[in-house]
Amino acid sequence: MPRLLVLLLAPISLLVATPPAPGVPSYDVQLTGTPDGRTWSGHERISFTNTSTQSLPEVYVRLWGNSRGCGSVVVTGGTAMRDCTVVKFSLPKALEPAKRTSISFDVKLTAPDREDRFGRSGEFSFFGNALPVLAVRDGAGWHLEADQGFGESFYTVAADFAVRLTHTGNIDVPSTGVMTDGVAIAKQVRDFAWAAGPFRSSESVSPGGVTVRTWATPTVTAAAVATAQAEAAASLDEFGRRFGAYPDHEIDLVMNDRWTTFSGMEYPGFVLLISPQSPVVHEVAHQWWYGIVGNNEYADPWLDEAFATYATDVFSKDDKVGCWPGTLPAAITRDMGYWGAHQTSYGTFVYVYGSCMLHELERVIGTPAMERLLASYAKAHWHGVSTPADFRAAAQAASSVDLTSFWRGHGIG
Repeated sequence: MPRLLVLLLAPISLLVATPPAPGVPSYDVQLTGTPDGRTWSGHERISFTNTSTQSLPEVYVRLWGNSRGCGSVVVTGGTAMRDCTVVKFSLPKALEPAKRTSISFDVKLTAPDREDRFGRSGEFSFFGNALPVLAVRDGAGWHLEADQGFGESFYTVAADFAVRLTHTGNIDVPSTGVMTDGVAIAKQVRDFAWAAGPFRSSESVSPGGVTVRTWATPTVTAAAVATAQAEAAASLDEFGRRFGAYPDHEIDLVMNDRWTTFSGMEYPGFVLLISPQSPVVHEVAHQWWYGIVGNNEYADPWLDEAFATYATDVFSKDDKVGCWPGTLPAAITRDMGYWGAHQTSYGTFVYVYGSCMLHELERVIGTPAMERLLASYAKAHWHGVSTPADFRAAAQAASSVDLTSFWRGHGIG
């Protein structure tokens, strides 16, 4: 059975290399919040281009916020499907290639009563993976896979967001994007997240010129805030030098010490962190490995998690000598469907062994070649979608060593 699964999944990763559709999306969102910031309602308009070579008769919108219980995200319009995380919008007329159109709908989001990235924690509400976003269609068809309840199962293309969050409460609303005339503007990002509540805030600027803002709940210590700010500033500048300059002028760190289901979660320019055990550098690394260089996180979770873990090791100057365990009982390239049935192995294989594979690759091709590889790979897929085949090709182009046996020995071939 596992062998059959590998054979079925391998072609999918190759087919994803075809241009995802819909493409070039833009989101115009107007939401009004209750005074406590827990419920937001209003209107969302999504414009997009048919970037495929075939006509597009419908599109699908993902309501990821409903993945752990229906009703937290309500959309008026379209046709709800299966587990309430998918809404189908039939277009009045099939959209021909290279043509552009839009869909509009009313939306209401209520932070559920749970300590989670989309949830409520005391006086604070968090809206991670809450805003409805377009599903992606590529060579494998529409990607409507179910969230596995842990990790990330998301797949989006870079888009422009303009989000107005209006409220009358005595609360702060940090979010993705830069505030301009009351509208949060975010260019070429894969999602939009925000939080609401009476946060304690502070600000610093990295030596490279990136503003780091922290938003902490009352029980987060000043020392934890200072440490997070310093680590974020240093890693933003370091990764900018290694992988390409951070494209935004600011990043928001939202810190809470009551989450129990995760230790950190990355969104574009906006990071949720559990205090004081926050994996700050890892989540900052995701601004490149997921945010800038995108991937289908359901099909290829290692493509962002292993890279973010490896980047964290590099930042701390830990080359992990001897960390690769040898032959593995399961490939690190398995999809989230597999890891959903093997949750206890997910972190070890995808994060630890995935990053170990990259360290081993560095030892094979040499550190200078590895540095050139990651910089050129990021540049080639900047704000795009990468696949395992793309990375293998980039690695081979960066080295004079034939890597065929390396990929085979590390379960990547």
